[in-house]
Amino acid sequence: MAADWGPRPSAGTDADADGVEWRPALDVPPPGQQRRWTVFLRWLLLLPQFIVVAVLSFAAFFVTIAGWFGALVLGRLPESIASFLGSVLAYQTRVSASAALLVDRYPPFSFDAPDYPVRIELRATPLNRLAVLFRLILMIPAAIISSLAQSGWFAISWVFWLIGIVLGRLPEPVFGATAAVVRYRMRLAAYVTMLTPVYPKGLLGDAPEAAAQPAHSATRPLRLSTAAQVLVWLFLLLGLAGHVTSGAIDHDDTGYDSTGASTVRVAG
Repeated sequence: MAADWGPRPSAGTDADADGVEWRPALDVPPPGQQRRWTVFLRWLLLLPQFIVVAVLSFAAFFVTIAGWFGALVLGRLPESIASFLGSVLAYQTRVSASAALLVDRYPPFSFDAPDYPVRIELRATPLNRLAVLFRLILMIPAAIISSLAQSGWFAISWVFWLIGIVLGRLPEPVFGATAAVVRYRMRLAAYVTMLTPVYPKGLLGDAPEAAAQPAHSATRPLRLSTAAQVLVWLFLLLGLAGHVTSGAIDHDDTGYDSTGASTVRVAG
């Protein structure tokens, strides 16, 4: 996991050398040619990885609870808990990037993957105990945004899948918008698990001061074209429409007639 963790600054530093507020970083190589057969079978090939991610997420849930109590007492995550949760987040992000067709290389079944092209960087910083105490409430706005963006992306992911099969790669706007959703989800998970005290931002790309920094990868800094930003907004609108439609269907299926009286359907 050491390869996925960046250098650890002194206590209280949450900005880089240029004074830009530092956030958990995602590194993905530029969009390149992919094998069409792996694009066609991508989610089927990743089924074993999805199972591993589910098991790791289940374990991380309980470790996060323990970390919450530890952070309240210490003002930081205990080292062992931070290492485990950071490793799980890196693993999840590698699988997510592969599932989203950002890279063609199959993610390894390992926490330590220094040669894998998708990497995250986390920096250990002190935590505000009050923010830790109310973390479940504070995370709600970002969780809603992430849920809408992911739902919207999933709604039209079949189009991206077809494009990947035909072209053997993702066009730049699709790559950028997809990377933005994956990065935002990663940052939200890092905030929820107290791996960072910094609230998730950057769904529409990095701010001008961050975007002006030298590029480490295609996603650091994440410079989204206008077309990519339009796609992100489309994800959000589709996600919102899906949630509204789902809520309307659930309301219609509650089993109440127009007078508010409960109805019972009897077969035959």
